[in-house]
Amino acid sequence: MDDALADFERVFTQHVAFAWRVLARYGVAERDLDDACQEVFLVVHRNLPQFEGRSALKTWIHGICRRVASHQRGRAGHARELLGQQLYLPVAFDDTDGDAFAQLANKQSVELLDALLARLVPEQREVFVLHDIEELPMREVADVLECSSNTAFSRLYAARREIEAELKRLRARRRVA
Repeated sequence: MDDALADFERVFTQHVAFAWRVLARYGVAERDLDDACQEVFLVVHRNLPQFEGRSALKTWIHGICRRVASHQRGRAGHARELLGQQLYLPVAFDDTDGDAFAQLANKQSVELLDALLARLVPEQREVFVLHDIEELPMREVADVLECSSNTAFSRLYAARREIEAELKRLRARRRVA
């Protein structure tokens, strides 16, 4: 097997779940995730030989995801879909080994997180996803978002405050109900 192909297969295997999550968190519609993820890895395949390593591979792939997600959202108004199509999610978000209660709790947690992230302005959501969920160092987050570290920290702080406030509102509503 060609070394370049082996490198691509390794990169794909190690980063496809990351790309899927980033695309979803950037607002790519569930029905478009397969296509968007494929588009990301077409770009990766085409450009991997020129990747110079000036940033982490994960950071580079995130930048590609960010551009593809932006492009996908721009096309969303022009998309046509077939009703009744079955969606396939290749990335499992639970590791509960069949425990029905744990699977339901995990599903509800993911849905709550998605709802909370949807309320954030895009700049705050990007920093929160990259730093707190994907665990990229803040220096890399700032590089990806092309802002200073101070700006990135400020956005992260604002995102955390907003999420905490929304969680408090949800808890208060549940106590009343």
